[in-house]
Amino acid sequence: MSPELFARLTSLRRELHQHPELSGQEGETAARIAALLRNAKADHVLAGFGGHGVAGVFESGRPGPTVGIRCELDGLPIQEMSDLPYASKTKGKGHLCGHDGHMTMVLGVADALKSQRPTSGRVVLIFQPAEETGHGAIAFRADPQFGEISPDIILSLHNLPGLELGTVELCTGPANCASRGMQIVLTGKTSHAAAPQDGVSPAGALAKLLPALAGLGAGGGLDDDYALTTVTHAKLGERTVGVAPGRADLWVTLRTVSDRRMMRLMTDAEAMVRETAQAEGLSIEITYDEVFEACVNHPETVSILKQACVDQGIACTLVEQPQRFSEDFGQFGKSAKAAMFWLGSGRDHPQLHNPDYDFPDALIPAGVGIFLNAIYAILGRRSSV
Repeated sequence: MSPELFARLTSLRRELHQHPELSGQEGETAARIAALLRNAKADHVLAGFGGHGVAGVFESGRPGPTVGIRCELDGLPIQEMSDLPYASKTKGKGHLCGHDGHMTMVLGVADALKSQRPTSGRVVLIFQPAEETGHGAIAFRADPQFGEISPDIILSLHNLPGLELGTVELCTGPANCASRGMQIVLTGKTSHAAAPQDGVSPAGALAKLLPALAGLGAGGGLDDDYALTTVTHAKLGERTVGVAPGRADLWVTLRTVSDRRMMRLMTDAEAMVRETAQAEGLSIEITYDEVFEACVNHPETVSILKQACVDQGIACTLVEQPQRFSEDFGQFGKSAKAAMFWLGSGRDHPQLHNPDYDFPDALIPAGVGIFLNAIYAILGRRSSV
């Protein structure tokens, strides 16, 4: 990558960093991306995918497969804590997962495709909304426009703090855990605090469920039986000393390596809640939010990415275990040969979602290069359009 292009992409990344938008609210970011894709001479720019999603299509003019490159548009509802000159300008919102960097790298791919189209097939650059909530990929694929651009092979990346800067990890098979937020409401009947016996308090059920649900999944090794349950929120009654409670809320995150194991964990958790509530004379309501299915890498696509790293001169390690965090990129694997790789942000870099996290600009050339090497390996390379 030339110094001029690196400087331009770095400036763009920092501008995106200053203007984060939350999941489902990425309208201004999407409009900017669409304009940049048009400037890069994309043959088609499609907008409004599953909300604010955008796709830029680069045609070769010859038959062949469709290769997709996917990144994310959304930021997080976290206050950035930094003195960076390009820190977020929006209070309570920040690009603290690196999606600003991911977008920039895919736009770098668009810049290259402007003058170096593949010799066959087409490339679709996908800018997906609402990854952080797990709603975006589902909505993107469900959009009627998706049939026009559906990839045969799709690639993605995520930067990874704790991994040496600029190095890559890849795995075949399970790549990111399945997870979902289980939201439980226990309902009894309030009473005067002087006569709690005349009400039905959920306090006892809540006290039992807190350790019992945690005991269903203790984590451990990331094998097929891996299960982790994490209590993230609990509330009993209202902030008053005069009323014995009639309602409790309990939120738990369920996490597994496979979707099949997730179904078992859900069944066990729901049975436990129902049994406990029945014993205490309570009614229950169970809902789920932020549902992420497991992300599974296709072996053929992993091999392509591995070679792309070699061609770029980047150290790439094949690992056997998936990441514990979840990714809705797994949805694209239902209709394409999908694979995600992890690009190291540095061993001592702040963790994803930390308030002081910032995407390392030094990764931009690596991400662009790996994607381009993979595209040209699949579709061939033409020096001009």
